[in-house]
Amino acid sequence: MDLIDGLRAFVATAQSGSFTAAAERLGMSNRLSSKYVGELETRLGVRLLQRTTRKVGITPAGERLLARAPALLDELDAMIGDVTEDTRGFSGVIRVSAPVTFGEIFVRDLLGRFCTEHPDLVVDLRLDDAHVDLASDGIDLAFRIGQPDVAALTVRRLGQIGSRLVAAPAYLEVHGRPARPADLPAHRCIIDTNRRAADRWVFRGADGEHVIHVPGRMMANSARVVRDLAMSGQGIAFLPDFVLHDALAAGQLEPLLGDYSCDTIPVSAVWLEGRSLPRKVRALVDFARRDFAELLRGTGPETGTRS
Repeated sequence: MDLIDGLRAFVATAQSGSFTAAAERLGMSNRLSSKYVGELETRLGVRLLQRTTRKVGITPAGERLLARAPALLDELDAMIGDVTEDTRGFSGVIRVSAPVTFGEIFVRDLLGRFCTEHPDLVVDLRLDDAHVDLASDGIDLAFRIGQPDVAALTVRRLGQIGSRLVAAPAYLEVHGRPARPADLPAHRCIIDTNRRAADRWVFRGADGEHVIHVPGRMMANSARVVRDLAMSGQGIAFLPDFVLHDALAAGQLEPLLGDYSCDTIPVSAVWLEGRSLPRKVRALVDFARRDFAELLRGTGPETGTRS
């Protein structure tokens, strides 16, 4: 057994709590990952993991090794990458996490453009509106909308996404157009529950700030579903710009309360704090910053979507 293989198997198992999950992350069999950890324990002369029928725990010796081994492996990967990528270009796997709708609309195409420049790379994109655990899921880089609330993350801000109030012409024809934020509680509102304080809509205008608590006639944890409901005339929606561009351009939705501005939402790339970021992941972060800046330049700050 190679010592490095044993360390990789141990770290993956300790972080995920399962030989099966570790084997999946490392692309090997469950039996082989368990064998590597056992051989590492024999070589070191200590037990690193406690095996039970339900889960894998970690011993005090394992805790001490886990505190240092990930950084060592990251540094080794970075060193090897610096040598090989200068001559062969980027290769291997990058595991990326993103929210579902933002991932489908923006991150998917971003990664496609990045992989076109680096054809030997493999990108594994995981879409989930929940904030996944980067360590246990083996995620190299995550895109987050909103303020990241995990202290153990390094955050690189990519930019800001605007939001706006919209409704379909069919809805406005029947129910009328709100003239000011205070009119909204009398309307049918569709709420995107992925937003923090989802039923609290904030607007700023010449007459000051308005915080409106809207009644949700319909709710969904998907900006795309909320947009589609609004397009079908079900009510007024408050949505991020990146999901609205095509519907606004086609006249399927109309912007409302144009004299008022809305809060912007930060978009960030995040990774585990304290890790030496491999060159290919650093390259993806830099590419994402440039791509997002180009996206904003191409459409102006009001839309934040590609034309």
